Amino acid sequence: MLDPRITQLAELFCGHAVRLDASDRLLIHAFDIPDEAVAEFVRIARSKGSQVMLRLESSVIRRELMLGMTAENARTIADVELHEMKQATAYIALRGGSNYAEMSEVSSETMAMWSKEYSTPVVFGQRVPHSKWAVTRWPSPGMAQQAGMSTKAFEDFFFKVCCLDYAKMSVASKPLEDLMNRTDRVEIKGPGTNLSFSIKGVGAVACCGEANIPDGECFTAPVRESMNGEITYNTVSLYQGTEFKDIYYRVVNGRIEEARAGSQTDKLNQILDTDEGARYFGEWALGFNPHVLEPMKDTLFDEKIAGSFHLTPGNAYDPPGGNGNKSAIHWDTVLIQRPEYGGGEIWFDGVLVRKDGLFVLPELQGLNPEHLG
Repeated sequence: MLDPRITQLAELFCGHAVRLDASDRLLIHAFDIPDEAVAEFVRIARSKGSQVMLRLESSVIRRELMLGMTAENARTIADVELHEMKQATAYIALRGGSNYAEMSEVSSETMAMWSKEYSTPVVFGQRVPHSKWAVTRWPSPGMAQQAGMSTKAFEDFFFKVCCLDYAKMSVASKPLEDLMNRTDRVEIKGPGTNLSFSIKGVGAVACCGEANIPDGECFTAPVRESMNGEITYNTVSLYQGTEFKDIYYRVVNGRIEEARAGSQTDKLNQILDTDEGARYFGEWALGFNPHVLEPMKDTLFDEKIAGSFHLTPGNAYDPPGGNGNKSAIHWDTVLIQRPEYGGGEIWFDGVLVRKDGLFVLPELQGLNPEHLG
């Protein structure tokens, strides 16, 4: 029997997130997802009147493809998928897989080439700016292991996190969005972190289940060359199949001039040398999903951790919320500021906004876990 929570999730995606109607052509892109789950997404999408297209993929097969990837091959694939995306008005990605490190044997050079030839035209050139889109991971034993949970407990966690009351979150996040739209200077302080930058005129966007699921963040971007200082991230970040720990950046006039990550320092710098924009930041966001509290080496979840922020080297979204930075990479890397992770402070124009992961201004306290949860 189909888990009724899958139907609930499909309704959330097709209704609240991408708002399907009879004018839409939806592309469902499913990686290693059970057939019955994909079929339910198709059924719900059709119930909204939408046409449905489908792309099914396997991470094991994609690994083999990537191991032998050439620039010419990447361009051919990009051309095919770009044409496909241009036929769609909406896009839903369901990304599963049993092994988060499936791509770890693919070289940094190949991954950088793939980003340039595929991600730039298909993802950042067409999908993000020209379609209604939403993405999620799919619960698997591998993800449960990453989270340090049993498979059953992780499935319960997954559906709880994904299917929370986003309407309530949307109301609570509006004052933060408004405040960020009025803010010029941001200061961030904490262990190994002392940053200052401007977000004046960039614009802010509160995200409450309209694109990423699970959701719960408000994002903007630094004015491209305004940032100075240093940051030390305190969560493990999985990127291009490799785990990076204790990432440290020294930033001068917006540019990452020094980057360290222990034994992965060389690989970190290879990624940051993908193109000029990779050493500038394209996003800064505050996370506030009340049910996501611990990192699990999955960006879609980790960037929503209550009491966290993520500061992202690479490509920026289009305005509002974007600063014009262009890159083939977009690496959401998370720093948690709750007391058990060392604490920290965020100041807007000289006013303390969040301390040790909790919003302190009265109009923002509705975003704290005891209210959202």
